[in-house]
Amino acid sequence: MHERFSRVWICKDFGRAVTGADPAELGRTVLAAYLAGRSIQGETFRVVVRTDDGSQHVITPGQLADPGWQADPAICQTLPAYLRNALA
Repeated sequence: MHERFSRVWICKDFGRAVTGADPAELGRTVLAAYLAGRSIQGETFRVVVRTDDGSQHVITPGQLADPGWQADPAICQTLPAYLRNALA
């Protein structure tokens, strides 16, 4: 995220989850939970999911536009409590 006062790009939080879930679906769930819990006021967000096999998935808010999308409860269980609670 971009910190307006110092004018630098920073990573708010790093996390690690062990799950057999689809990496892209995990990324969508993390981003949706994060955005649900805060005001975005012109900021740009993305989630980068890196798997143990070296593949990478980048998820942006635009990929959450499907009105029928809901977070998979099994994936939510891998999230930290503050993100899981934001989706509840």
